[in-house]
Amino acid sequence: METSKTKDDTEDTQAGSARKRPRPVLMIPLRRCGSHALRLRLNNSSEFYSPYPLHIVDFMPLVERYGDLADDKAYFKLVVDVVGLQAASMVKWKDIVFDPVEIFEFLREQPRSVHRILWELLLRSGERHQARVVMDKSLDSVFYADELMDLFPDMLFLNVVRDPRAQVASMNRAIIHDYDSGLNAMAWLEAHKASRSLIERFPERVLTIRYEDFLSNQEAVLKSICQFFGIAFLPEMLDVGCSQEAQQISRMSALWESNAFPPVAANKDKFKQQLSADEIETIETITQDYMRLYGYEMMSKAQADISVGGLQLAREESAQARQLAWQTLEKNNYKDYVLRRVRADYLASLSRNLPELARPAQFSRDTTVKLTVA
Repeated sequence: METSKTKDDTEDTQAGSARKRPRPVLMIPLRRCGSHALRLRLNNSSEFYSPYPLHIVDFMPLVERYGDLADDKAYFKLVVDVVGLQAASMVKWKDIVFDPVEIFEFLREQPRSVHRILWELLLRSGERHQARVVMDKSLDSVFYADELMDLFPDMLFLNVVRDPRAQVASMNRAIIHDYDSGLNAMAWLEAHKASRSLIERFPERVLTIRYEDFLSNQEAVLKSICQFFGIAFLPEMLDVGCSQEAQQISRMSALWESNAFPPVAANKDKFKQQLSADEIETIETITQDYMRLYGYEMMSKAQADISVGGLQLAREESAQARQLAWQTLEKNNYKDYVLRRVRADYLASLSRNLPELARPAQFSRDTTVKLTVA
C-alpha cells in the first residue's frame, strides 16, 4: 500500500523511473463495444494489467479551470484531484493507494498534463502487479491520442469495432449514454472518425478487431491481441470464470451482468428485436461508410431524413429520459445508484470549488461532462 514513503522507498521509485516501465496501451474508441469482456479475459495473464477505467474524459471540462499547470500550486491541486477521482471510482483498484504528494514530486520535472498524472497511476498499478503491459479502457480518450503519443512514444492502441446497430442498441439502455438511437449513432461515428484518423497516420500502432469476430472465435482474436501486445496467450483467458473481477462487477450493475458468462454469439443480432426499422435505418444512414469499411451488411436503403430540429428534440427527450433512468436505478439497485453518485458528486464538487474561467469555455462533444461511469 502506498500510504507512506521512506527514504529508501523514494530512492527505489526514482531508480524505477530509469528502468523499463510497462508498455502503455489504450483501448479505443467507444464504450459498450464489449470492452469489459476483452479486458477481463486478458487480465488472466500476469504479463498484462488493466484496472477498471477512470474515464478521464469526464474530468476534461474542468482541466482549464486549474489555470497554468506550470504553477506548482495549480499542478499539485490537479494531482490531488485526479488521485481523488481514482479513489471515488466505482470499482476499486486492487492493493494500491496513491500518495498525491509523492506523485507530484515524482512528476514535477516532467511534461505537465492531466494525462501524465492518470498514466502515472496506471503504470504504478501495473508495476505493483508486475505487468509488462498496462491498458487503459477509457475508450473515449481516443480524442486525446496525439497528446498521449507525445507523452508515451511506445503507446499502442486496441481499436474494438462493433456493429453500430448492436452497439447503439446497447448504448440506448445505458445511463452513461443518450436515450436516442440517432444521437448515439452520431457518437459512434465521431469516435470511429477519430480512430480512423489514428489508424491512417500510425497504422503500426493500432490493432483493429471486430467484436463479432471475438464472439465467433475467442481464441483467435485473443491470440492476435496477445501477439500485438507482445505477451503470451494463455488458455485460461478463454474461461471468464477465472476472473474474480468479472464475478464481482457482474453483481454490481445491470450493465455488467453478462460479464460473468461466456459470450453468446447469437446476441450479435439481438438489436433486430430491440430497434425499430426506422431506428435501424437512422443508424445505417449515419454510419454507412464505416459499416461498409468494417464489413457490416445493410438492412435498409440508409436514406433516413435527419434534421437539425429533430436532433435538438432528441437531445431534450434524452435528457428527460436520463433523469428518469437515475430515479429508476435508485429504486431498483440502490448500490449501483449510490456508487455512481459518489463519482458524479465528486466531479460536481470539484466544479463548484474551481474558479470560473474569465471567458466562456469552448468544449467539443468529447469534453461534455456526463458525470457517469461505464
